[in-house]
Amino acid sequence: MINLPSIIQGGMGVGVSNWQLAAAVARRGQLGVVSGTAISHVVANRLFEGDPAGHIRSALAEFPFQESARRMISRWFREGGPQPGEQLPSHPIYSITPPRFLDQITAMSNFVEVHLARRGHSGQVGLNLLEKIQLPTLASLYGAMLAGVDWVLMGAGIPTQVAGLLDKLSRHEAVSYRLDVKGAKPGPREEAISISFDPERIFPGIAARLGPLKRPRFVPIVSSVVLASALIKRSEGEVDGFVVELPVAGGHNAPPRGKMTLSEDGEPIYGPKDEVELDGMRALGKPFWLAGGYGRAGALTAAQTTGATGIQVGTAFALCHESGIRKELRMELLERVARGEADMKTSPVASPTGFPFKVAQLAGTMSDEAVYEARPRLCDVGMLRTLVQDDDGNVAYRCAAEPVEDYVAKGGRTEDTEGRRCLCNNLLSTAGVVKVQKNGYVEAPIVTIGDDFPLVRQFQTGEQQTGEQLSYSAGDVLRVLLA
Repeated sequence: MINLPSIIQGGMGVGVSNWQLAAAVARRGQLGVVSGTAISHVVANRLFEGDPAGHIRSALAEFPFQESARRMISRWFREGGPQPGEQLPSHPIYSITPPRFLDQITAMSNFVEVHLARRGHSGQVGLNLLEKIQLPTLASLYGAMLAGVDWVLMGAGIPTQVAGLLDKLSRHEAVSYRLDVKGAKPGPREEAISISFDPERIFPGIAARLGPLKRPRFVPIVSSVVLASALIKRSEGEVDGFVVELPVAGGHNAPPRGKMTLSEDGEPIYGPKDEVELDGMRALGKPFWLAGGYGRAGALTAAQTTGATGIQVGTAFALCHESGIRKELRMELLERVARGEADMKTSPVASPTGFPFKVAQLAGTMSDEAVYEARPRLCDVGMLRTLVQDDDGNVAYRCAAEPVEDYVAKGGRTEDTEGRRCLCNNLLSTAGVVKVQKNGYVEAPIVTIGDDFPLVRQFQTGEQQTGEQLSYSAGDVLRVLLA
């Protein structure tokens, strides 16, 4: 029987929970997690920058379908890095009928990240995905399973289909994923708009070559007992536990239950209805981990006293030196913590998804209104687009951060575009994938962080208020949390 971890490292953002961070946690006996969100863009950029340590190419050399691995290297790898002024080659965007190469690079990139995170130790590694980002999910799951991923965690929605998909993908079966489509007329499940993935079409002969794959454990991320209970009843396969995330956690948050009301600072107000009934979680009979505000000494014991298996921690790991946040951003955030100036806000409008989204307040990033206003509106990554069906049955792809006239032409309302950030490009920039658009605009970063942002001071061993002395490692975090 697999050992259940007492600490799960959060699957943060785009490229923040990278393989180095996940490996550092897994080597110490806890669950290291890589983020699969937009990972093909991250891996392509690492190749483009020359893959100096050779990690990406060494992982791709282990991929069981070398024809597609060679094609990915040929498209993006630049020995020694790009030439002056050379731009990252374009990356295809998902639709409900993606090109074969896009499914291939999505699967390969998830394979690379999980493979590198698992290399050289026997610890457990998980993959974090978002139910809101549905189109790449099938290829992402399959690629991670090819690398032997141990756990799959998924939030930002109600992932009833995923457990069953893991069962089928472990047998290399062709699968389909029913999509959330605004305006779609109710009808039989068989007629739902879906995206398909056939391992044999994407990688011919792979099933015979590999045999059955390990089926990872599936852990949805929920915000209430009601949602957890519904998932147990409606899931199309076995649910192996839950992460119970409180509204103080970083990234996307569940909206407050009931009518949305805002504080004087424009932040959503959460109340007693948003508290999780731990008695109800225990009664479900599944292991669960508490998340949001648990990145501090003593929190693990407190959580386990309530019946939780353990805790999930994000912010503390997001700011350790193994994380994928650009070093200059990470150091500025750590210096602000040391000076007692840590500041973040929960924005009800920043995310195109409509979910509240936590944003660290930092000059030069998209938290700055002037920086936001200076960005030309465009949508060229497309991870957070919403599918919309018109009366004739045609499907459009709509994002509240795209040009306003385009959004309105697809049936959207002008007021829904106000304040929306392009989280795809902004979060990629935070992880070092800094795109320069054709008009010369350089994409700015955005940093998402939890309410316990100031508490990372407990992991900093240096007394100075600047410099590397303020940095800390994933091992430092675990040492404090496990004490």
